Amino acid sequence: MKKISFILLSAVLLSSCVSKKEFVALQTAKEKTEEELLAVKTNLQKCLIEKEKEDAKVFALTEQVKYLQEDKKTALKQVENLTVLTQSSSDNIKNVISQLSEKDKYINGIREAMTQKDSLNLAIKYHLTKNLTDGIQDKDIEVNVEKTVVFISISDKLLFKSGSYNVTDGAYTVLEKIAKVINDQPTMEVMIEGHTDSTPIKRTIIQDNWDLSALRATSITRILQYKYGVQPARLIAAARSQYVPLVANDSPANKAKNRRTKIIIMPKLNQFFDLLEQDAK
Repeated sequence: MKKISFILLSAVLLSSCVSKKEFVALQTAKEKTEEELLAVKTNLQKCLIEKEKEDAKVFALTEQVKYLQEDKKTALKQVENLTVLTQSSSDNIKNVISQLSEKDKYINGIREAMTQKDSLNLAIKYHLTKNLTDGIQDKDIEVNVEKTVVFISISDKLLFKSGSYNVTDGAYTVLEKIAKVINDQPTMEVMIEGHTDSTPIKRTIIQDNWDLSALRATSITRILQYKYGVQPARLIAAARSQYVPLVANDSPANKAKNRRTKIIIMPKLNQFFDLLEQDAK
């Protein structure tokens, strides 16, 4: 601006001695200078605007970098936690697998023991069936094996007179054969169950079918103990009265089926429970 003012002043002072041609030239130079100054100002304003935009971009990028850095730290922390959790989970899974393996061994051990017991009981059934049915009608004695237990069902007509708990002479032949098999298996318990039909009974020392079934069971138990030497600790006398029938008590034939004595040969319960309670090894 000073330069322009100086030029104008000089022009005024010298106008009297400057030609018109020179004045026009000076005027043109002045206008050109003013145009150049305006252009410079315009470019400067554009540069300032662009600078503000770039500063805003730089600020945004800086903030984004900070966010990404924090996010990275968080991610790394999560990875560390996940690593710890994964290791813990892995240890837990290994522990569970180990426990399951031990339980499998335990269960397989029980299955093996039961399988062995099944095999033993099948052998007992074979010998019982072979010996007991010798000279006796098959329908009067039935031998079955169910889940490691041998069931011998004997019709009461082979053992007792009607309404009585005193054994017949023919009963001793059957009981002797059963006692021999029982004595050959000293690790097994024997339960004698008395069953009746539904016909009511009442006599001097017999109040009802509970009494009759109990007295019949104890009669067989005493014979096995005193006559054939079965250890009494292995014997269990049980009464079932009329309440576990094989068939409906609706005919004489069916009632005859329900009047029976069951002799059950089974593993000792205390040994079985000890096996279940012991720790898996």
